[in-house]
Amino acid sequence: MLSTLSRPGARSLGLLALCLAFPLSAWADGPVLVAGIPLDFILFGLTLLGVALFHNYTLYVGLTGVTVISLYKIFVTGFKTGVGFAGFAAHLGHEFVTLSNLLCLLMGFALLSRHFEKSHVPVILPKYLPGEWKGGFVLLVMVFVLSSFLDNIAAALIGGAMAHQLFRGKVHVGYLAGIVAASNAGGSGSVVGDTTTTMMWIDGVPPHIVLDAYVAAIVALLIVAFVASRQQHAYSPIIKGGHQHTKIDWARVGIVGMILAFAIGANVLVNINFPEEADHFPFIGVAVWLAILISTSIRRPDWEVLPETFKGSIFLLSLVTCASMMPVEELPGASWQTALGLGFVSAVFDNIPLTALALKQGGYDWGFLAYAVGFGGSMVWFGSSAGVALSNMFPEAKSVGNWLRHGWHVALAYVVGFFVLLTVLGWHPDADHKAPAAVEAAAAAAVPAEAAAKP
Repeated sequence: MLSTLSRPGARSLGLLALCLAFPLSAWADGPVLVAGIPLDFILFGLTLLGVALFHNYTLYVGLTGVTVISLYKIFVTGFKTGVGFAGFAAHLGHEFVTLSNLLCLLMGFALLSRHFEKSHVPVILPKYLPGEWKGGFVLLVMVFVLSSFLDNIAAALIGGAMAHQLFRGKVHVGYLAGIVAASNAGGSGSVVGDTTTTMMWIDGVPPHIVLDAYVAAIVALLIVAFVASRQQHAYSPIIKGGHQHTKIDWARVGIVGMILAFAIGANVLVNINFPEEADHFPFIGVAVWLAILISTSIRRPDWEVLPETFKGSIFLLSLVTCASMMPVEELPGASWQTALGLGFVSAVFDNIPLTALALKQGGYDWGFLAYAVGFGGSMVWFGSSAGVALSNMFPEAKSVGNWLRHGWHVALAYVVGFFVLLTVLGWHPDADHKAPAAVEAAAAAAVPAEAAAKP
């Protein structure tokens, strides 16, 4: 099986990628095109394909990809900031604040999630569920709400743990798909609920723009929760009981609130009072860690989760760095059709680099994009980090065939939710983002043909 590839095998893949890339580019005087496609995108696509195939070695794949692409840019095409190693250093300097903010938030939110789990709130919640299929429905709504302020991976794992308890370990694959969909939907409209939306926030997209995604996400949740909860009830009905005397640790709940307040407060204050400085210092990430350090005198954080979280964070940062080096001017223009397609693409490729590409290109309605790349990954079990994490808890979900057959309602919900959003709010590119040229192009594309033809 592909997942049994050894670490030496993973390193061999990296050497093979280097051998394939550089004989072609060594003699080039400029960017290399393969069938009209810049080699940058092909190398990036191979990196994403490696992530999709080698789930147990994503860190090696990510580091190999960023190394190969960096060397290609250094020796062949150069960067917008210059050529050679000097251009590469200037490029990394330009991306420093985004990358460091993202690293701080990923590490900090991992500790935040553990505080919430240890508050015993996830244990208390199931006793408030109704009976029959409605209990499964409300549980998915709970996962949606949790994901709006927790990382969607944590929300999916909490939902999976509660489902395992409530259904005595017999959880239907369609319901597992529902848990992943609910966690991704809940994070899609919140700048602290998903890594993709956090990236948008760091890049300057206002939180209220991302909030638009909830118009689609709530519709999608209702469809998925209705179908999945009935699938689960027919497979194994809810069994309530236990943990009746567990008490909530309100101190940990308060710490979760304080960390979120520091993150949001820092972003608001800096962007209002020091907007230019926001591009030169990772204020949001530093604020999160300041809150964590203050809270250590109240409750000890689970520092033990940081080594594994750090490895996962470095993997994500490697993909974001790859995306930052892509010639996005060669991509199709931003439109609602492109955003809809990105949702399907995110079902098989990691949504982090897709979001990074879209942010670099500009011209999107970020509410649409947040919903598309956030919820779209739910259509296949490995399409999102939440799906991969939950499938590790329930190995029976690691089948694309079973996921598509029993979780068909996720794809249906994605399309219905997207077009509800399009009908209710319409497509409005964000004119305040960092790529005015791309925004103007996207806005012009949104004008009806007959209006565009007028003098």
